[in-house]
Amino acid sequence: MQKFIPYILSAWLIIGFTLLVPLKVFSQTDAQQTTSAPVKGITPGRARALAGTAVCLLSVGIGWWAQKRATGGTGNGRTGALIALLLGITGIVLSGIHLVITAGAVFGSGSGKAGAIVGLVLGLIGISLGGLALRSGKVS
Repeated sequence: MQKFIPYILSAWLIIGFTLLVPLKVFSQTDAQQTTSAPVKGITPGRARALAGTAVCLLSVGIGWWAQKRATGGTGNGRTGALIALLLGITGIVLSGIHLVITAGAVFGSGSGKAGAIVGLVLGLIGISLGGLALRSGKVS
């Protein structure tokens, strides 16, 4: 359990910084402008989507590690599997909330909608890997 403490702390730091990012998630262009300029860089919406995606990516990594340990017979992967499940659920919640917030946004406007969708997919993969590691017969 102690070797997972840095991963848990980094996930909570990501979640904490996500809550501190300003809520402006739509395009950076002026409302009076008739032609919109392309949005470049990391906007606050993209930063929120990346935070959820990073938590889900941690879930995939830890779930893969737990699955490898459970099927390889090299030890117990139960703790890693549980952490992968929790991080996957947390990332899915973060990405889902972000998708609800950016419901009216257009892809490419800097809202981070595509990143949130990628986060949802990675979260499902992380949950699946954690569940498979728990289900494996060698995990006690």
